Amino acid sequence: MTRTVRSPTDHVVVVGAGLAGLATALHLLGAGRHVTVVERDPTPGGRAGRLDLEGFRLDTGPTVITMPELIDEALGAVGEKIGDRLEMVGLHPAYHARFADGSAIDVHTEPGAMEQEIREKVSAADAEGYRRLRDWMTELYRVQMATFIDANFDSPLDVLSPDLARLGVLGGFGRLGPRIGKYLTDERLRRIFSFQALYAGVPPARALAAYAVIAYMDTIAGVSFPKGGVRALPQALADAAADAGAEFRYGTTVTGLERSAGRVRALRTAPTGEPTADGERLAADAVVLTCDLPVAYGLLGRTPRRAVPMRWSPSAFVWHAGVPAGTGLGHHTISFGDAWAGTFDEIITAGRLMSDPSLLVTHPTATDPSLAPEGHELVSVLAPAPNTDLAPLDWDRIGPRYRDELRGVLAGRGIELGEPVAEHLITPDDWGRLGLAAGTPFSAAHTFAQTGPFRAGNLVRGEGNVVLAGSGTTPGVGVPTVLVSGKLAAARITG
Repeated sequence: MTRTVRSPTDHVVVVGAGLAGLATALHLLGAGRHVTVVERDPTPGGRAGRLDLEGFRLDTGPTVITMPELIDEALGAVGEKIGDRLEMVGLHPAYHARFADGSAIDVHTEPGAMEQEIREKVSAADAEGYRRLRDWMTELYRVQMATFIDANFDSPLDVLSPDLARLGVLGGFGRLGPRIGKYLTDERLRRIFSFQALYAGVPPARALAAYAVIAYMDTIAGVSFPKGGVRALPQALADAAADAGAEFRYGTTVTGLERSAGRVRALRTAPTGEPTADGERLAADAVVLTCDLPVAYGLLGRTPRRAVPMRWSPSAFVWHAGVPAGTGLGHHTISFGDAWAGTFDEIITAGRLMSDPSLLVTHPTATDPSLAPEGHELVSVLAPAPNTDLAPLDWDRIGPRYRDELRGVLAGRGIELGEPVAEHLITPDDWGRLGLAAGTPFSAAHTFAQTGPFRAGNLVRGEGNVVLAGSGTTPGVGVPTVLVSGKLAAARITG
């Protein structure tokens, strides 16, 4: 039996209305708790943020949704389902991958379509290898989900189970890059099924093979996009929670915690942007902190000791642009540079910008034209970048130059975006100004020492009624996993 917060837990205050906080609130409401959600921003979303810019409706965080059944699970806690709140559109293909040699491969989640794509554009041998890779990733996901992802840990010993042995037999403790290479000989295909490790903050050559589950979610389970943009997801979850009785306090920042007898008894708050203003004392039986780990630890007044220092993921430079219609792009295009291993060394080890960048180009108006004014399209270009701990660059100065450089790179690869009529840059410094450690939206890297039971726990020793949720704690980074983190946090309270 895993540890839980001691009673009473009738009134729970959730700090943060990001996806983790909203999932927490829904699961708590379903278990009969009274829930108050405190959010510093005027709208829900957290890292799944939003920005309205001259008629363009931007998503500043995730660009698509995977594993929608986890959304259904959160909504199901209050008797709803995803179709009640969201219109989801499946993306086919999920990605369009373009390479430096001028070739292109569409990434389909339907097995027959992907096998045919590989057979026509690569080889029959790799088409057969893809089918075996697909079977391996599916089994890897099945073994990991219940035991290692959707589970609370009180000790590393908690992972000792038949599934741990099965994970070993599947090669989950080997390295991702070489494992993918056992199935696919074509370098382009190896990139398609391993680049997702970067989201976990680890180069594919060094990532655990177990992290092929991220590629499973992207390339097998299916990719979808909600009408209205990804912003529609946190809004839907918040609306469902409010209809189920949750109280939301937007534009409110938590400035401190009041303790007695080993428990937090109340939170001190102030209007966002006015830290010295007279705020409110908000009493609580239990508290869930979903802010970034250093912010949460700052409120608690201490950082748990770790055997090894925390290592943060690479960051991202994002250029959002409203452009005239006619780009001809699909929803997602991955533009791979010729360099690959060197790219990871640059942004993760050397702390340099990519000399031959691989880029994610998102074109949400291909799926929902209403996100842009008539006659225009919305495009976002994401370039992985070193985090601010590794490379404290002057992004206010170099950001515009880097945007121009990336635009030129894309034009040289045949992706012409037109002259922007509106644009917005998000740099690692901007992520840092939002309170994200090391200026990265991808939180703590999924190294072995920061994975599973070794990741920062959602219970903090010595805090009798405080639980953590979000991408920095268990199970990790990404929309599906932060939804799970909210469920796990709620379980620490409800049992």
